[in-house]
Amino acid sequence: MSATRNKILQTLLKKPKSTINDMAEAVGINPISVRHHLTNLQMEGLVEAQEERHGVGRPRLVYLLTSEGMEQFPTRYLQLTKRLITQMKESMPAETVSTLFGQIADNLVSQYEHDVKGLSMEARLDFVKDLLAQEGFTVEWEKKDDSYQIHETSCPYYQIGIAHPEVCTVDQTLISKMLALPVNKVQCILDGSAHCTYVVQQNEKK
Repeated sequence: MSATRNKILQTLLKKPKSTINDMAEAVGINPISVRHHLTNLQMEGLVEAQEERHGVGRPRLVYLLTSEGMEQFPTRYLQLTKRLITQMKESMPAETVSTLFGQIADNLVSQYEHDVKGLSMEARLDFVKDLLAQEGFTVEWEKKDDSYQIHETSCPYYQIGIAHPEVCTVDQTLISKMLALPVNKVQCILDGSAHCTYVVQQNEKK
C-alpha cells in the first residue's frame, strides 16, 4: 500500500468521519488526489462514506474505516480474547463453557439454515465453504469414495486454540449442523497436521 493511502487510513483511524478537505489538510495533498485514493480504498472495502448533516443545506460526505479497514492496524484483540476465555474457564463449569461455544455455532446456523434447505450435498458444501470464508477460514472440500473431506488450510482460531482448544468446536458444530450430518475430525492443525480435516459420510445423508 502506498505511503499516501496509508496516511489517509491513519487519518481516518485518528479522526473518523473526516471530510475530503480534512484529509487533504492532514495528509498534505490536494482534495482531488484524496478523492482518487478514497475511490480505490472504497473499492477495496477499507473505507466507506456516509452523509452527515452540517448546518443548513445539503448533507456533506464524511469517510470512515470499515471493519476491514480497522484490521489494517495492530490490535490487541487476540490478547483480550485469550484473557476472556481464561476467565470464563476459571469462573464457569466446563459444561457451561462448552455450551457457550456451541451456542456461538448455533447462532450462526440460525442465520443461514434456511438458505441450505433443499440443496444437494455438494451445494451445501459450497455454501459452508463460503460461510467459513466469511469467518476467516480457507476451506476446500473433495469427494473420496462415499465420503467428503473438508480441509481447513488456514484457521483464524489457531492462536487462541493453542491455549483453548475448545474453540475448535465452533467450526465443527457449524459444519455438522449446516450439512445436517455428523462430522468426524481426523486431522487438526493444533496436533501438528498441515491442516484440519473433517470427514462426512455421504450415505448418512437424511
